[in-house]
Amino acid sequence: MKIEIAKKDVLEGLMKNKDETRGIEFETDKKFILEERGEEGIEKIEKAMKELGYPIKYEEISTFTFYPIGIRVLSLLTIKEIFNFDEAKIEEMGRVAPKLSIFIKTLMQFFISIPTLKSETSRIWKRYHTTGELKLIVAPGNFATLRLSGHNCVLKLTNHKIHPLYCTYLGGYFAKITEMVLNTSPITFEETKCPFRGDDWHEYLLKW
Repeated sequence: MKIEIAKKDVLEGLMKNKDETRGIEFETDKKFILEERGEEGIEKIEKAMKELGYPIKYEEISTFTFYPIGIRVLSLLTIKEIFNFDEAKIEEMGRVAPKLSIFIKTLMQFFISIPTLKSETSRIWKRYHTTGELKLIVAPGNFATLRLSGHNCVLKLTNHKIHPLYCTYLGGYFAKITEMVLNTSPITFEETKCPFRGDDWHEYLLKW
């Protein structure tokens, strides 16, 4: 008898989604699970995904190959269910992910101006996803000044409706990247707009 992680309509919606994401997301999940639950944890997720009819083998996933976002989010839902993770833990997974990406670490050295920061924000998203548009909204000013406390910015993500749990993951991911770029912490986030609450797009308010 198969386990049920998501309702049938939710599962069908995930699999119909046309977005794809790089294998690095699966790889960072794997590293997180290994740290938290060891090899046994990996085996549990792979077994559950197989029972759901969408098998994955973490060791066979290629970092820069594109994979269906539906399978990636289903694996995230499975991780949450199997290990009883709350949303704070999913956010933590998002925050850990950028630290494990060589591409993200390399880009950090090029964020020397606000215009560069804006253009690279969009480029990073497109490098990792085949749909959606990510824009940075930040007040005009000096990049060095932006690093100081008491500031905020907004990330606007359009044409990208996947699952509420992924919203939480992305919030943690965006907050951590911003910490890395500005070399300041902690940075908090609030999803002030969300398609799952009736809005036309996502907006993340980041504060530090």
